[in-house]
Amino acid sequence: MKIRFFIMISVLVVIIAGCSNDESLSISDEEIQNQSFEEIAESAQGETVRMYMWGGDEGINQYIDEWVKPKLQETYDVTLERIPLDTNEIIQKLETEKRAGQEDGTIDIIWMNGENFKRAKEGELLFGPFVDQIPNVEDYYDTESLDFQYDFGKATEGFEAPFGKVQFVFHYDSSKIEEPPATLDELMEWIKQNPGKFTYPDPRDFTGNTFLRHVLYGKASSVEKILEEPFSEELAAEESANVWTYLNDIAPDLWREGQAYPSTLSELDRLYSQGEVWMTMGYNEARGEVLVEDGIFPDTTESFILEDTGSIGNTHFLSIPYNSPNKEAALVAIQLMLSPEAQLIKLKPTYWGENTPIDIDKLDQTKRQDFDSIDRGDTVLEQEHLMETFIPEIDATYVPWLKEKWIDEVASEQ
Repeated sequence: MKIRFFIMISVLVVIIAGCSNDESLSISDEEIQNQSFEEIAESAQGETVRMYMWGGDEGINQYIDEWVKPKLQETYDVTLERIPLDTNEIIQKLETEKRAGQEDGTIDIIWMNGENFKRAKEGELLFGPFVDQIPNVEDYYDTESLDFQYDFGKATEGFEAPFGKVQFVFHYDSSKIEEPPATLDELMEWIKQNPGKFTYPDPRDFTGNTFLRHVLYGKASSVEKILEEPFSEELAAEESANVWTYLNDIAPDLWREGQAYPSTLSELDRLYSQGEVWMTMGYNEARGEVLVEDGIFPDTTESFILEDTGSIGNTHFLSIPYNSPNKEAALVAIQLMLSPEAQLIKLKPTYWGENTPIDIDKLDQTKRQDFDSIDRGDTVLEQEHLMETFIPEIDATYVPWLKEKWIDEVASEQ
C-alpha cells in the first residue's frame, strides 16, 4: 500500500513539475517583442513553423519546398511546413478562431496583401508590430518607402514584412512602334495618330481598372493626397474629374472606336498577338517573357512605363497571426526569406522569377553584382528603372468606385 501511495505521489509531482515547466516556458507577445533577434533565434530552435499560402503556382511551391525549407532547417534548426490554402479562407479561419477565443492556433505565417491585410488588421488578427525585429529589413530594405508603409492604401505599421512585388508595364511591338510614348499626353497623341491600334480592358477586369488608376495618378492634383487621405466620394470625385475627360478624348480613336472594350486581359493579349492592336499591358513586369517564349507575343515585344504616372506596384507581404503558437520560428523564417540570398534565388527564373523589394543601393558591391547579373529576359525592364518608377496602390475602395464611375462617365457616353 505504501509503495502504491509513493508511486501516486511521484506521478503527481512529475505532472505538477511538468505543468510548472510549461508555464515557465510560455512567453507573452510583449516578451517576444522585447527580445533581441539572437534570443528569438535561440528560442526557435527545434520548432516547426506552418506557412499558409496560396498554392496555385508550381514554381512558387518549389521555391518554398526545395530552397526555403532546407535552408531554414540548416540555418536555424526550424522545420517549415507549407499549407496551401486560398488567402480568403485563411482569414476566415482566423476570424472563426478569434470569435471562439482560440488563443493557440495552427497558422504561423500568412502570405497576403490588399483587402485580406485590411481585413486581418482591422479584425485584430495579427501579431505585431514585428518588422523592427527583423534585422534584414533594417539592413536591406527602404523602410521609408511608401510601398512598404501602405498596402493598397492601408498603413502596414509593422504588421507585415515585404516579401516580393510586381509592377504594371505596357508591352509594345517594336517592329511597328519605333519609340513608345513617355507620358499620358504623348499616349493620347499616339492614339490619335494611330487610330484603332490601342485599347484597354473593361475596368471590371483588374488590369483595365489598374490602367484607370494610372490615369488617376497622372491626372490627379496630388498623388500624396490620394495615398494619405482615406477614401471618400468627395475626394474621389474631385481628383478623378480629369480622368473622365482624358478617357472620353481618346475613346473615338481606340479599337472599334471605343464602342467596345476587351472584357479581359487575355482578350487584349489576343488582339495584340494578332496585330489588331500594337500595345497591351499587364500587372507583372516579367509576364511578357513567357508569352514571347511560348510564341503568343511577337519576339519584337518590348516594355515601357509612362513617366508621369509611374508604375503601380503590388507589394505582397508576410504576416504572423495573433494566435501563432510558434512566433519565434515565424520571425526567423521571415528573416531568412527576406535575406539577399533568398531574394536572389526568388528573382531567378529557375523557380519564381519575381521581382525583389530589396533596396539594391543597400547591398554591398558583390551582392549588387549578383542581382545585376541575373538575366530576366529581353522584355523585362532594368531593375533600377523599375524601382525608380515604382508607386504604391491606393485605397482598395477606389477599385469598385472607378469601375462604376467609368460605366457612368465613359461607357454610357459612347
